[in-house]
Amino acid sequence: MKKILLMGNPNVGKSVFFNRLTGANVIESNYPGTTVDYAKGYMKVSSELYIGPCSKCAEREENTEDFEIIDVPGTFSLEPKDKAEEIAVKMLEGEKGALVICVIDASKMERGLYLCLEIIERGYPVVLALNMWDVAEDKNMQIDVEKLKSVLNIPVVPTIAISGKGFKEVVLSIKKAASVGVNEIMEKVGEIK
Repeated sequence: MKKILLMGNPNVGKSVFFNRLTGANVIESNYPGTTVDYAKGYMKVSSELYIGPCSKCAEREENTEDFEIIDVPGTFSLEPKDKAEEIAVKMLEGEKGALVICVIDASKMERGLYLCLEIIERGYPVVLALNMWDVAEDKNMQIDVEKLKSVLNIPVVPTIAISGKGFKEVVLSIKKAASVGVNEIMEKVGEIK
């Protein structure tokens, strides 16, 4: 079964994101030897469309792929400053074959993009979810999603976790996610006028 790690800064809506993807099929655990908790659940995806939490799709088994979703503790960077961040880094390092959905607060992009770039730098395929898109819009922020996709060379999707906006697009982007070289990103940044 393929694994997807949900990563992001604390308080960006990761847990709401996780609950939307997995429904009630959730296992809460402590990371071994700690009091830091994380959650894992499961999701099925069809080749044509997002089906949803495993509990809702027993009748549509053909042409689906199962994913284990892990809600990693929030972290600001991959250089840990506390126990929760240390666990987040260990969980990432322990899942070399995983895909990462990096959930960031669209109204505070610079903070979230730092973590996203660190994850990309480590060679993981990434889907970037610009969560709290409604908050960014309320602040009249102009975010050029197409340019961000072009520069980062990863799927970038505006989302609103509490309403479910953008979730189908995020899930459909999973198959498009691939590892990207940081040098490639730097070249594209240099081309921006």
